[in-house]
Amino acid sequence: MKFIANFSRLLVGLEFIFSGFVKVVDPYGTGLKLEEYFEVFAGDLPAFSSFFQFFAEHSLVLSLLFCALELILGVALVFSFRMKLIAWLALGLMGFFTFLTFYSAYFNKVTDCGCFGDFLKFKPWHSFLKDVISMVFILIIFFYRKKYKKSELGTPMVLIFTIVTFGIGIYGIRYLPIVDFLPYAAGKSISQQMIQPNIKPELSYVFLDKVSGKEVESKEYLSDTAKYKYVSSEVLNESEIKPKITDYALSDTAGNDFTQQSFEGNKLFITIKYTEGLDDVDFGKIKNLVSKISKKKVEPMILHSLARKDIEDIITKNQLDYGYYSCDEKVLKTMARNNPCIILLKNGTVVDKWSYNNLPDADKIIELLNQK
Repeated sequence: MKFIANFSRLLVGLEFIFSGFVKVVDPYGTGLKLEEYFEVFAGDLPAFSSFFQFFAEHSLVLSLLFCALELILGVALVFSFRMKLIAWLALGLMGFFTFLTFYSAYFNKVTDCGCFGDFLKFKPWHSFLKDVISMVFILIIFFYRKKYKKSELGTPMVLIFTIVTFGIGIYGIRYLPIVDFLPYAAGKSISQQMIQPNIKPELSYVFLDKVSGKEVESKEYLSDTAKYKYVSSEVLNESEIKPKITDYALSDTAGNDFTQQSFEGNKLFITIKYTEGLDDVDFGKIKNLVSKISKKKVEPMILHSLARKDIEDIITKNQLDYGYYSCDEKVLKTMARNNPCIILLKNGTVVDKWSYNNLPDADKIIELLNQK
C-alpha cells in the first residue's frame, strides 16, 4: 500500500504541476474559460445569476488563484508537504474540476474545459474521464494522508514555487505569457495556418444491423442497404484536417475585406479590444515608435472589435492617423492578451508581440526584421 500511495502522490503531483504551469503562464486565457462557465451557470440558474455574474466579472483574479493553487498543490504533493491538509485541498480542487468537466460533457455547454490551457485540447467526455481517473489516485492519497512522512524540502520548495508561480502569473497578466501556445505566437505564420491541411478525414460509421437489430461500428461505409441502415458518422481526426486558424478576417468601415493585404510586407498591428483602461494609455509612445520604424516600410494597422463611434473617438482623440480595421473580438483575445498590444508581422508571419507595458524600441524592431 505504501508504494501505491507514494506512486499516487507523485503522479497526481506531477499532473498538477504540469496542468497548473500551462495555465498560469496565461491567466487571461484561463480567465476567459472561467468567465464562459460562469455565464453558462448564470443562464442555467437564473436565481443565482447575480452571484455568477459577480464571479464572471472577477474571472481573471480567480484564474490566477486557481492556476497558482493547482501548481503549488502539485509541488506540495511531490515533496510530501503537510499531506493531511494538502490531501483535502487536492480532493476539493479535483472535485470541482470533475464537476465542471461532467457539466460540460453532459449538457454540451462548454466544449473545451481548458484543463491544460491552450497547450492541449480535450473533448468534453475525455476531460471528464481524465478527471475521474485522477480522482481515483487522489482518493488513495486522501485515505493514506496521515501516514505520509514529512520531507525537509517541503517548506522551502513550496515557498519558492509559490513566489515563482504568482510571479509568472502576474507577469502574464501585466505583459504577455512567457510561453505562448496559441496560433498567433512569434514564429508562426497566420496565412499558412489558414490553409486547409492536405489530410484525408478518418471516418467512423454507425449502422443498424437489420437482422440482429444491433448497432454496428465500422470505419468503412457498408453499402449493403438490404442488411445495414446508416445511422450516423463521426470524423475521428477533425482537429487534424481543420486549419489552425479559421476565423481571422479584417474589414474596413465599408465592409471591404483586407485580410490578404494584412499578410503583405511588414505590418505593425495595434490591437484594441475594449475601451476600458485606455484613458491611462499614452498612445504617443506608439506613435513615436511607428515614426521611427517608417524607414523599414512598416505599415501600422489598428485592429479593433469596437463600435465604429468608439474606435473613431479613440483615433481622433489620440491623433492616430493609421488605417483601422474591424476584427472579431474572440480573434483579438486570442491574438493579443493585453489591451492595447502591438504585433509585428512580416509577410504574414508573426515576428514578435509586445504589451503596451513593455514596448520595444525602434532598434529592436529593425533588428528583428533584418533577422527574419
